[in-house]
Amino acid sequence: MPHPRKQFAQHWLRSPTALNQIIEAAELSPTDQVLEIGPGTGILTQDLLKFAQTVVAVEIDRDLCKRLVKKLGNIDNFLLLQGDFLDLDLAALLKDFPKFKPMNKIVANIPYNITGPILTRLLGTLSSPVVHPYELIVLLIQKEVAQRLCATAGAKIFGALSVRVQYLAECELICEVPAKAFYPPPKVDSAVVRLRPRPIETPAQNPRHLEMLVKLGFANKRKMLRNNLKSVAEQDQLTPLLEQLKINPQARAEDLGVEQWVALSDLISAQIPSNV
Repeated sequence: MPHPRKQFAQHWLRSPTALNQIIEAAELSPTDQVLEIGPGTGILTQDLLKFAQTVVAVEIDRDLCKRLVKKLGNIDNFLLLQGDFLDLDLAALLKDFPKFKPMNKIVANIPYNITGPILTRLLGTLSSPVVHPYELIVLLIQKEVAQRLCATAGAKIFGALSVRVQYLAECELICEVPAKAFYPPPKVDSAVVRLRPRPIETPAQNPRHLEMLVKLGFANKRKMLRNNLKSVAEQDQLTPLLEQLKINPQARAEDLGVEQWVALSDLISAQIPSNV
């Protein structure tokens, strides 16, 4: 087992049970072309190669890349790219490897310290969604973040991240994975989530305004929503709009579901002048 590097937040999964749950969650078929972010020692990669048509793995650690080449380099349906997933131009790199595209699924145990940027790259943002998203995304991430992604409105952990991701994809928490399932064990427990990107069910009329509104709304979760949105609308303007949408004027940001956020953004955009 190679020595893990703290700079890359390396924690390698070693639980056969968790690996099986990830593979099952990915719903793999012989026609799937999979992208794996951070293959590490290749333990998940080996299973992916058994069920998918092709696997493209992106690994930042050069030493691990050398090990992966020795271990899996002679497998025809495997392609290894060395570099930072957040910086690589995958479309350009895969021009010379037509058999490995288009990739339709992502299955990965990702570094927890860059979960947010990875989700943004895979799904986009409220104002700029990814145009041609992946069909299915299965990620092993920090348990707390997984719970926030899949939280329902009204829960204390429902936040701006919940709204952003659920606006763009269906979210499902598959299973929890204890710290002891990794080497070295992280300080927190983990969970497997499955995201299904889909066409936006109720698109905002002004996505930039929605993005700004959500950011402001969750800026201070202890305050009522109408107080967090003072820079957008005065209380005597906002309260009637909340009542029109059958939202309690004393509601906090986490009390509004995604559709309510969209409806509120549309209503404010239509009735209150804004620079956004």
